[in-house]
Amino acid sequence: MFKKKPITESRRPSTGAQAKIYSRDNVARYSERARQRRRGHTVRRVVLIAVLGVLLSATTAAGLWFATIMGKLGDSNVITDNLRQILVDTDEAKDPFYVLLLGTDGRPGEDTYRADSIILARIDPTQKQATLISIPRDTKVVYNGSTMKINACHTYGGAEAMVQAVNELCGVQISHYAEVSFDGMQSLIDSVGGIDINATDDVDDPEHLDIKITAGQQHMDGATALTYARCRYIYADGDYTRMRHQRQVLGALANQILNNFDATKVFDLVNSLSDMLVTDMSVQDIVSTVNAMRGMDVDGIYSANLPSYADASTMIDGVSYVFVYEDELKEMMERVDAGKDPKGPNTMGQSDGSSSTIGDLNNNTSDDYANGTATSSVSSDDSDDSTDSSDSDYYEEPTGDGNGYEANY
Repeated sequence: MFKKKPITESRRPSTGAQAKIYSRDNVARYSERARQRRRGHTVRRVVLIAVLGVLLSATTAAGLWFATIMGKLGDSNVITDNLRQILVDTDEAKDPFYVLLLGTDGRPGEDTYRADSIILARIDPTQKQATLISIPRDTKVVYNGSTMKINACHTYGGAEAMVQAVNELCGVQISHYAEVSFDGMQSLIDSVGGIDINATDDVDDPEHLDIKITAGQQHMDGATALTYARCRYIYADGDYTRMRHQRQVLGALANQILNNFDATKVFDLVNSLSDMLVTDMSVQDIVSTVNAMRGMDVDGIYSANLPSYADASTMIDGVSYVFVYEDELKEMMERVDAGKDPKGPNTMGQSDGSSSTIGDLNNNTSDDYANGTATSSVSSDDSDDSTDSSDSDYYEEPTGDGNGYEANY
């Protein structure tokens, strides 16, 4: 039999290196390293707390900035709960939507003012396409049982009344509302560095306007652009020329913001907008829409005004109105709603079925439109549902003054 070997404790011989670990000198160094590690942890904790504090302060500041901007943009005196209930929700980055754009004659501190410029815009962010439809401010509507000019709705019922009136008139559902005063529009254009525009008509009306403009391609500051957008008395088709000029200015402004503006300054732009613009759109709505539409062909924006007329027959109780060709308006808005070329008129009367874009407005004068000689960059062969222009009534010379509007300068 085998004998079991006695179990003995295995001991390693002590070495000088091991003995050195437990020397007094090494204990001192170990303690110093421990203190350094503790100081390192403390420093890192202090830095972390400081960073968190900065982030918290920045977040708080951003929150305060955001709240301030939203408070300015969404002025509760204009953007009421009743208005928000009428507006239709949409995804601004993906879905087509309608926005009602108003230029007003309001002044700081005024509670009652008129809508001088009324434009219904359809925005399609996926297709990078927009349509601008001008509504004559003297268009006859019925609001709360009373016949009035559409711009008077703003005086009686504010933004809510304007949205209701345009929804009913054009058969649409508006998602957003925005208004800017004349002074605000001038400041907005200046804030983006001005606009490049081809002025198709001279402006020389010293009785109403201080600035004189010579037709031609030029860079306009805010005051000059506003003058161009307001002149009407010297033109054959009066307010219709003014509406075309307004759409030209909007197109040039869109081009400046979407294609020529430094994207890193978008928050500066929002800051500027908040002092000039009142809208239900949030900062996120504005930024997402701008980003979605960036790079669009602004010359390709569809352009039209309501098929309408004003003459002696449109006088009611001594007040001159603009009457709408209702059947043609319905057909035009069906095309707009489908994202197609509206083929609407760009002056008084009915359409001749031609396409029209901002690019076309930049290439035709007031006389071209008044005389029916305006040309389109899109041929009828390239456009859907083309019609024979020989049967058109593109411009009707009114028997009255053709304007019928109070001076509003």
